[in-house]
Amino acid sequence: MSGSQKISASHRSRLALVYVRQSTMLQVRENTESTARQYGLADRARELGWAEADIVVIDVDLGVSGRFSGLRAGFGQVVSRVCLGEVGAVFGLEVSRLARSSAEFGRLLEFARLTDTLLIDADGVYDLGDFNDRLVLGLKSTMSEAELHILAGRLHGARRAAAERGELRLPLPVGLVYDDEGLIILDPDEEVRAAVADVFALFDQHGSALGVVRAFAGRRFPRRDTGVWDGRLGWGRLTHGRAADVLKNPAYAGAYAFGRAASSRKVRPDGTVVACVNRRPRDQWTVLIPDHHEGYVSWQQYLQIEAKLAANRTSTGARPPREGPPLCQGVIYCGSCGFPMSTGYRRADGTADYVCNRARSDAVTTPGCHSIAAAAVDAQVTRLLLAALTPEQVHLALAAADDLHHRHHRSHRGAELAVERARYEADRAERTFTQVEPENRLVARSLERRWEEKLAALAQAEAALADLAAARPVLPEPDRLHALAQDLPRLWDAPTTGAKDRKRLLRTLIADVTVRHVDHSRAHIGIRWHTGATDEVVCDRRTNRNPTQAVELVRSLLDTRSDAEIAGHLNALGLRTGKCRPFTVASIRHIRQQHAIGSKRNDPTGPGEITVPQAARILGVHEAAIYPWLRNGEMPARQDRHRRWCITWNPQTEDYWHNRVATSSHLKRTNPNYETGQAV
Repeated sequence: MSGSQKISASHRSRLALVYVRQSTMLQVRENTESTARQYGLADRARELGWAEADIVVIDVDLGVSGRFSGLRAGFGQVVSRVCLGEVGAVFGLEVSRLARSSAEFGRLLEFARLTDTLLIDADGVYDLGDFNDRLVLGLKSTMSEAELHILAGRLHGARRAAAERGELRLPLPVGLVYDDEGLIILDPDEEVRAAVADVFALFDQHGSALGVVRAFAGRRFPRRDTGVWDGRLGWGRLTHGRAADVLKNPAYAGAYAFGRAASSRKVRPDGTVVACVNRRPRDQWTVLIPDHHEGYVSWQQYLQIEAKLAANRTSTGARPPREGPPLCQGVIYCGSCGFPMSTGYRRADGTADYVCNRARSDAVTTPGCHSIAAAAVDAQVTRLLLAALTPEQVHLALAAADDLHHRHHRSHRGAELAVERARYEADRAERTFTQVEPENRLVARSLERRWEEKLAALAQAEAALADLAAARPVLPEPDRLHALAQDLPRLWDAPTTGAKDRKRLLRTLIADVTVRHVDHSRAHIGIRWHTGATDEVVCDRRTNRNPTQAVELVRSLLDTRSDAEIAGHLNALGLRTGKCRPFTVASIRHIRQQHAIGSKRNDPTGPGEITVPQAARILGVHEAAIYPWLRNGEMPARQDRHRRWCITWNPQTEDYWHNRVATSSHLKRTNPNYETGQAV
């Protein structure tokens, strides 16, 4: 039966669907002839007798692959309309390409058979009620899926082979371009290069992608479009996602990477199939070629950035350093239950406590779960940290590092010799195998098996050598480390050193801190270093009291030095207040007042001078009324080294201030008989 004879009046009374699809947007842009031919199927429907109003073109799937129907809204419309019996025929350039999956295409054929819907392409008209037509379309669908599999296998094999040579042309991130010879170079646009370089510089300064975004606020960041608009340069705001993509892309470190992500398909509860892209860890990348091209950072810097980003990821259990004075935040644990201890601020002045998270929750607490003043723990940890970084300790560490380097060098040399021997054994086994006669299969099989064993041993030796090379210790320069040890206390106490900087330095040496309750006033602190060594100390749980040594020094230096000089001397000795802060003039005055420390010379005045309390008694006023006159310079006076006032006093001065007080309307006299008061 000819194609036109299969079309009945019943078919022409229903819709004619023209399904238009291209697999990618690149095909839509370049394969315009194929798209035009598909739209031309509407003319074919008119020639076969369908009215203009009954011809519907469905082209929403332009640029969508035909492998899965879950991503194709147009194919879903075709299936739903066929199921409703609204369609008399479905037109396609090649009907077997309506769906690349045999299961989906078979389901469409079954629906078309049940609803008496025709499928029409350039080869003819297919009636699914006819066994021969169903057989032909089934064969075409199977061949189409096999063709797709073969082509995809060839394509992926060729892509992987080119990628292993570093020659596969991959889309480049902004800041990198291909030159005329196909080599990867830095973008010739200076503004683009500066923007990308600033991202890495800001990350080195702030230590987080969010810090980079905040520092980049108000500036534009470039973007290279891909796909249809491949190569077009655009500018926009730097978001957290874009900053993270730049920092995590190995291309900026001069490395060629292929297979960083793997795509997979998942079935939703509603039956639709969706595509998912899963990032692979670096050891699972298909191809990685370091030093492939010029980059913005070195490979070692890229690894450091990767480690910092991982340390900032709280979703994986990491506890990055935060703002705030407490140093052990994030690395301190309760010694009773093992739970982390969080930081709780008690007052606006920054006074904080470390509190066991389990004790703060509704769960049953372990006996001994308590809080402790953050200053108490931080003082002990800081003391041990600075003591561990003395020049003597650094010298011992460098000696151990040199010994480690020599041992690694000997192991590396041994691994190189093992690889050389394994390669010789493999080459020898290969030569022996190639010299045997092919017909002598009894001998050839044994020699082939021996050759394979030698090749496996060679692969193991090369893998061991690669592991040793990757584990090579990176040692700092001894001179720089000695200079840092000499200057570390001053650097630690410098006003420009922030809390996050101190925490980062602390975490480079200390793995964690454990606090265990001893009694109501003392706690046991355990410090575990990254080297595996441990230290244990006992401290007061509440340490708002100033150190006894500082109080005694204030007592002994009060007669010879000023408060500012005493504060500087205590800071130079490394002493801190009860809140772990540097001493100031105000803190020295607080110590003097709290411990009733006065100068051995109680009277600071000289001849013709009196103190503020003496002047207040003579004039019959409160001491608070004297200080404004002194600060304004109305009453002649001087200050000693401890800023105590010594007022110049004589009969003329006394008469003047008696009259001043008597004529004042707001001064309240504390001594009614002030006229008879005498200077002491």
